[in-house]
Amino acid sequence: MVTVPVVPTFVEKDLSLRVKVGDACGLTCTFCHNEGVPVTSDNRNLLISPIKESAPIWKDGGKSGRRSIYSQKNGVNFLSDLVEPDDEFVAALNMIREVFGTTEIHLTGGEPTLHPRVAEIVRVATENGFVVGMTSNGENPKAIPSSAAMGLDRVNFSIFGTTPQELAEVQNEKFRNEKLAAVKLRSLARSIDAALSNGVKASANIVVLNHDHIPRVHRLLEQYSSELSVRLLNSLDDGQASIDAINQIFADLNAKPVANYVTAGVSGARTVYELPDKRRIQFKKIRTVRLPDTCQGCSLNNPIDCQEGYYGMRLYKSMGGGYIVGICIQRMDLAMPVVEFVNSLQCQEVLDFREQEYKQLNAAK
Repeated sequence: MVTVPVVPTFVEKDLSLRVKVGDACGLTCTFCHNEGVPVTSDNRNLLISPIKESAPIWKDGGKSGRRSIYSQKNGVNFLSDLVEPDDEFVAALNMIREVFGTTEIHLTGGEPTLHPRVAEIVRVATENGFVVGMTSNGENPKAIPSSAAMGLDRVNFSIFGTTPQELAEVQNEKFRNEKLAAVKLRSLARSIDAALSNGVKASANIVVLNHDHIPRVHRLLEQYSSELSVRLLNSLDDGQASIDAINQIFADLNAKPVANYVTAGVSGARTVYELPDKRRIQFKKIRTVRLPDTCQGCSLNNPIDCQEGYYGMRLYKSMGGGYIVGICIQRMDLAMPVVEFVNSLQCQEVLDFREQEYKQLNAAK
């Protein structure tokens, strides 16, 4: 009789906050959601006040060539601005921490390394007791050492291709240039090296669409040292074909699951696999998670229109002033100023849901 080893499950509370620190980006990926807001550089002339009562008709795929796939229909009524490392930013973080016990902020964009003061943002956040992570495409390697010196804890590098051809294929057709893609990949490699050499934990996030993408995962594992943590993400649009491809990668590597991690209160979950040489790879998954009230009456509340579910809170700096909290990039009409949010029924719903899920998931272990 073969004994199947029991894989332990660990339940964590969601104590994180995604912060969109800026909107600039040098890539034009066709699938980008840009945290639910329009591309600022293409839409500046459409908005002069901090927030409008109704959403303008935003430009998509404008001069920049960039996309924001939900902004035409998600009701977003503001443009994002650069976060500044000032008292207003700290006050916004502290208001959310007071309610949710937030311990970590995760910098996003756009591309956060293009923010001219990203290292100062890291410093301000760490000085106020937050652990700081970042999601980056590695465009600006020079920003990594200075951010590391200010306390940057880790960077999740989004890798959309391991060859110039692969990266070019997912760009706007006007910018589908393999020479440019090669430049971007060299910058990515330098950024990863900069993170590892400056004591910053680095992981590679790579979406696996189907079996055709298996070779690039193997190339990635061969290209980078064991210090780089690889996280495989299944493509929601590609369904079971994506999951089957990831399972094939683990089979090819003779990798075995050693731990499951579930984050209570949001849709995030991951399984850690160990290779024979003890290197570990994570399979980052999306659970079907819905807020009990907000999501219940939503027209998108079905497996086709909403596959991500409730992913967590996002903080934005609105052009013209003020910080805004959003809880769904497909329903940006629900976003509200942070002062209003922390006193709202929506805020209490998110908090109650996290606490309830934490108890339920622990009881089910």
